[in-house]
Amino acid sequence: MDRLQSMQIFARVVEMHSFGRAAESLSLPPSRVTRAVKELEAFLGVRLLQRTTRHISLTPDGTTYYDHCRRLLADIEAVEAGFPAAPGGRADACAWT
Repeated sequence: MDRLQSMQIFARVVEMHSFGRAAESLSLPPSRVTRAVKELEAFLGVRLLQRTTRHISLTPDGTTYYDHCRRLLADIEAVEAGFPAAPGGRADACAWT
């Protein structure tokens, strides 16, 4: 399990309020999104999402984990944005002489 990718998938499911919409927005098969969240829950030993056929909601542990994921993913994006080759990275990289 790639934990970083699983965190990204989990965060997208929460933000989209749907496994299917998250899968579509990530260009992944829905089964991959479901499996990633299940593997993450198994790894952590807690249930992150409460699921019904028509609705998902965060559990208390899921809320805590989502808050941390959001911060970590934002930090990673900020660091990567500082490199010229990264998407959204700065184009005016300093040349070391």
